[in-house]
Amino acid sequence: MKTFLIILTVIVVAVAILFFFVKRKMSSLTAVETHKDILTLTSQNFDHQLKGKLVLVDFWAEWCAPCKVMLPILNEVAESSNDNFIVAKVDVDKNQALAQKHNIRSIPSLVAFKAGKEVARFVGIKNKKFLLGEMEKLK
Repeated sequence: MKTFLIILTVIVVAVAILFFFVKRKMSSLTAVETHKDILTLTSQNFDHQLKGKLVLVDFWAEWCAPCKVMLPILNEVAESSNDNFIVAKVDVDKNQALAQKHNIRSIPSLVAFKAGKEVARFVGIKNKKFLLGEMEKLK
């Protein structure tokens, strides 16, 4: 029993230290500005902006750490899109009905739409090369 309590204490202390380290690391992330070519979509303009276009939509939230990691990658993707497709984003906290309509269960979720219809979905952090390759396939 004594050995069990020692092991349990060590595990709890290790988890607490890890939590503290991760929280500190995440709070030190510098805010990245959204690229000028990334559209901000809402329930009001979503359908209009997707009509007749190939659009990669990032469903994200301000409190989401992986979403913060994705922003610089999406900025690079928007810069490299060569007008072949548009990059857009939807804040799921401000547009909950839109997130529900598109069955967003976890974020970041990147959904490719072609002429308003979903054609691909990528969940989690993806790199620039992957996203550009996938969007190239959808042209």
